[in-house]
Amino acid sequence: MDTMLKWKVCMLGAFGVGKTSLVQQYVSSVFSEKYLTTVGVRVEKKTIHTPVEDVVLMIWDIQGEDEATPIPPEYLAGAAGYLLVADVGRPETVSVAADIRKRMRARFGDTPSLLLVNKCDDPSDSQLPGEALSLLKETDIPFVRTSAKTGLGVENAFAAIVRLMSARMPRT
Repeated sequence: MDTMLKWKVCMLGAFGVGKTSLVQQYVSSVFSEKYLTTVGVRVEKKTIHTPVEDVVLMIWDIQGEDEATPIPPEYLAGAAGYLLVADVGRPETVSVAADIRKRMRARFGDTPSLLLVNKCDDPSDSQLPGEALSLLKETDIPFVRTSAKTGLGVENAFAAIVRLMSARMPRT
């Protein structure tokens, strides 16, 4: 393999939805109960081996958004894709994710994206709470149920965004 592609993936969502925990679970297979607030951005990387090429994912774990602290758009420049994260127990975070996606599309076009409905820690509970499910149906965001704590869906979610980004990349 002659070249190593580098793709920037941004983790976006409200405060406390588990963005940092998802990144740590994916990159290091680690989960901590300790809550750490991300200030600004933290970048992790992971090399993905695909049948076609190796790709280095530069994962930008961006601070949570609320009304007083919107995500600085310059953090998103050059992103090949982004993962929106919502907390299954806080349906309002689905609305925050949908709003972020709407703004990102308006500014950056149709960049590949996927919603991770996080904190689905009980594997026997395959149903999302009614309010969260209703909000998801109002959006056109494809989503994956994840748990940074148990690892549920984490590998699959990152593999899915890699597939979406790969489909958009020109081949030489």
